[in-house]
Amino acid sequence: MALWFDESYKDVVHFGLRVKRSLYHARSEFQTIDIFDTEKFGRALALDGVYQTSVADEYYYHEMLVHPALLCVQRPRRVLIIGGGDGGSAREVLRHPEVEALTLCELDGAVVRACQQHLKELSVPWDSDRLEVLFRDGVAYLKEHAGEPFDVILVDGPDPVGPAEGLFGSPFYEACRSRLREGGVLAVQSESPFMMREDFVRIVKTLRGVFASATPYYAQVPIYVSGIWSWTFAADGVEPLAFDAVRAERIEQQTRYYNRDIHRAAFAQPNDVKKLLAD
Repeated sequence: MALWFDESYKDVVHFGLRVKRSLYHARSEFQTIDIFDTEKFGRALALDGVYQTSVADEYYYHEMLVHPALLCVQRPRRVLIIGGGDGGSAREVLRHPEVEALTLCELDGAVVRACQQHLKELSVPWDSDRLEVLFRDGVAYLKEHAGEPFDVILVDGPDPVGPAEGLFGSPFYEACRSRLREGGVLAVQSESPFMMREDFVRIVKTLRGVFASATPYYAQVPIYVSGIWSWTFAADGVEPLAFDAVRAERIEQQTRYYNRDIHRAAFAQPNDVKKLLAD
């Protein structure tokens, strides 16, 4: 009999992958962690029964979270990732030679350790001397941070439920804004504008209440139950289409999805989304 791992969204949509074998299953202090080898997507990570990433399609998500923000900031020397325990976003940040220091602040150390052991195909440079990994609550870390401000903050968290809920409210976004240098950018994953429409609208509108501008952008992420996914680019005075073309051309030599045309196209707003955000 075939073994399947099914994700259920509010008991109205199911998405499943045929599994060759389970590689890791554990309950951490915060959540259930599963890593398994699948027929179509290769090794995949799920948290509390929800798919987070897979070897086959992770680059769509990680490249789109990271590169639009970093390429719109002049000399992005210091970068903070909140979440991102699989390491894919850290890998993409470290493709930028301008980055001198990257801090990855992940609440659940068990996720990082499991991914280091079982998702080596992500090719994360965990031993980079530019990377510092902290196992801390991101909200508390930002509240207490008194060091040099960051050029870019990336929020690579799960859905806004449970331990991650605090990553989606005004107090957290205000803390992000206060820890960014002038000319800095915050980029967050902001859910599906189709399947998680209410969450998507709430995130974008909350960001617009904190920053001078907050612009969602889009790409497909095949393993996510809705297909289409969004991220939001939030800043004071930094335009999401004003990217460094020279640096972007250099990054394109290393990416699988992101390029300058994708960057421009991703920020085109569908008519239904325009209406949602205007109401």
